[in-house]
Amino acid sequence: MLKKLLAATAATLVMAGAAFADPIEGFWQTEPDDGAFAFVEVVPCGDTYCGTIVRTFNADGEYQSPNIGKMLLIEMAPQGGGEYKGNVWRPSNDKIYIGKVTIEGDVMKMRGCIAGGLLCSSQTWVRLQ
Repeated sequence: MLKKLLAATAATLVMAGAAFADPIEGFWQTEPDDGAFAFVEVVPCGDTYCGTIVRTFNADGEYQSPNIGKMLLIEMAPQGGGEYKGNVWRPSNDKIYIGKVTIEGDVMKMRGCIAGGLLCSSQTWVRLQ
């Protein structure tokens, strides 16, 4: 009886942990930028979320980019309603932008801006896991 109770409690805790995972957490595929795209893992980093490049691809398939291990999403703070604010690094020009992310299901819409929001670029990422 005690074993069944412990097993049921453990299963409930595992399911509850999955239910409380933030929508931004997980693996995402970027849009192609200058002919290449990446898989990015988004995880908690303090009270915010950070996304690191874990795999890279170009027209020839997977390749070992020097950007693997670098952070694309930097300290994305939850704003509520699936929105986050922080910074975004763009590898193709090595610039950091003020970033805003919106999560809708398995789609991440990202916008990076400079000059107080006068010059912006956007991408749509899709969830892998």
